[in-house]
Amino acid sequence: MKTIEPQQLLEQLNWRYATKQFDAGRKIPADQWAAIEEALVLSPSSLGLQAWAFVVVQDPAVREELKAASYGQSQITDASHLVVFTARTDVTPSDVDQYMDRIAKVRGVSPDSLAGFRGMIEGSVLQARDTAGRAAWTSRQVYIPLGVLLTSAALMGLDACPMEGFDPAAYDRILGLAEKGLTAVAVATVGYRSTEDGYAALPKVRYAKQDVVLHV
Repeated sequence: MKTIEPQQLLEQLNWRYATKQFDAGRKIPADQWAAIEEALVLSPSSLGLQAWAFVVVQDPAVREELKAASYGQSQITDASHLVVFTARTDVTPSDVDQYMDRIAKVRGVSPDSLAGFRGMIEGSVLQARDTAGRAAWTSRQVYIPLGVLLTSAALMGLDACPMEGFDPAAYDRILGLAEKGLTAVAVATVGYRSTEDGYAALPKVRYAKQDVVLHV
């Protein structure tokens, strides 16, 4: 297993910032973008349910519509790639069935052997929460792969910007998410910073480690 040095990790995380201006003329090579998509797929989730979908928007006309639904922020159209992080609006027994089938297929086990795990999921997710509670739970899950994307991009020398400044209802309508049982939660634009983005040179403002990292 290959690893990176601690200093390399910190250098890349210090290098990254929420990019405000992208170079619209630069595109991420296909092999690098494929790795980003695989990183999203590999993101962890609570109970492994993966109650999400990642919508990669490439159509320029659709991105113009989404820009209007994002208060005109230029990152939506200027970045090489746009990812809309969506969460399932509910988790149903059929979703659990699909997940159990996937586990059985990938790991080569009997579905019957997963009865205990299925019961735990049904009890902790389906029965312990109402519809609103399940929707809130799936929405929180989406921020895990968002973090994975930001870190993965930084390690690959790609710029990114996480965004919540958009109209979710408009995104749902433009992308036809409701009929898929999904809703937009967050957005990430990925590409290369513009040389005109003054934010790139600003020092990072973070609290001191001793103020936010508590040891017990």
